[in-house]
Amino acid sequence: MKCCTVLLAALLSTIPVSGCDQSMTEQYKYNPYAPSSRFTDGASARPLVNGTVAIDAPVGSRPEHIPGPITMALLRRGQERYAIYCAPCHGLAGNGEGIVVEYGFPQPPSYMRPELLKAPDKHFFNVISDGKGKMYSYADRVQPADRWAIVAYIRALQLSQHAKPSDVPAGITLADETP
Repeated sequence: MKCCTVLLAALLSTIPVSGCDQSMTEQYKYNPYAPSSRFTDGASARPLVNGTVAIDAPVGSRPEHIPGPITMALLRRGQERYAIYCAPCHGLAGNGEGIVVEYGFPQPPSYMRPELLKAPDKHFFNVISDGKGKMYSYADRVQPADRWAIVAYIRALQLSQHAKPSDVPAGITLADETP
């Protein structure tokens, strides 16, 4: 009886394994340009979706300065996007002391460095778009209009750290505006 139990256990243990084919070479797939009966045009290769841009496509020219007027709405949008995407590394004040530095990540540059105070607007847009150093590109996360809004907000941060009371135009109050 013991022999039958062992034989039955051995037989049952081989059943699940016998149905599995671990070969990854036997996958259902189309070879490039193979015909297909699945699609009405008979081709397995699908046309590109309208608006598709190749990853290595030329970017084209970028403006040197923030396009359009700098409004409170633009600055608020820039502040919102900055808080989401930039502040974790660059800090809310733009001083490079974001929370990630406390966890061992390299400290990014402060926007208050002399060379960044003098940098053209396009520099910040390009860094957000293309990345630089340890910072990766945010082009797939932040739309171009929002990148420019962030650049406008960075400029506001820079001004806020170096402004004197005499720099504030007459008639401006510190009261919070309601949209």
